[in-house]
Amino acid sequence: MDRDGEAFQAMLNKVCGNLAKSVVKDGEGATKFVEILIRGAKNGEDAKKAAYAIAHSPLVKTAFFGEDANWGRILCALGHCGIPINPNRIDVSFDQAPIVKNGMGAGARLEEKAAEVIKKKSFKVTVDLHQGKGQFSVFTTDLSIDYVKINASYRS
Repeated sequence: MDRDGEAFQAMLNKVCGNLAKSVVKDGEGATKFVEILIRGAKNGEDAKKAAYAIAHSPLVKTAFFGEDANWGRILCALGHCGIPINPNRIDVSFDQAPIVKNGMGAGARLEEKAAEVIKKKSFKVTVDLHQGKGQFSVFTTDLSIDYVKINASYRS
């Protein structure tokens, strides 16, 4: 690909990324925009399974809404994703605030930092499985009271 093609592709990727974020942010009743990034999976497919397990977990999504940095729910979602995981190697952070190191809570001081991050309208949860080079990122939202009200108020 020539330089013009590369420049066009970069701009197209940026526009499509912004559109994808806009669609997620516009979700019914959404109050938070969250990126789930899985690193260190055995391969890309395992990373994708892990990311979607966390992003689709109602318990994780309600914790986001409640502004509770409940890392146990994230690890629980990972446990249900269908890939082999060594829980003693998992690291989790909210933006740059580590909350889990080697499968254990990182301590009260760091949990307080993560609790501040989760109060923001937009943040990233990074999970490092330390099993390989697989990586995948997905966007999600919280699961709010308004989501329930909106979807309980009509019948299709």
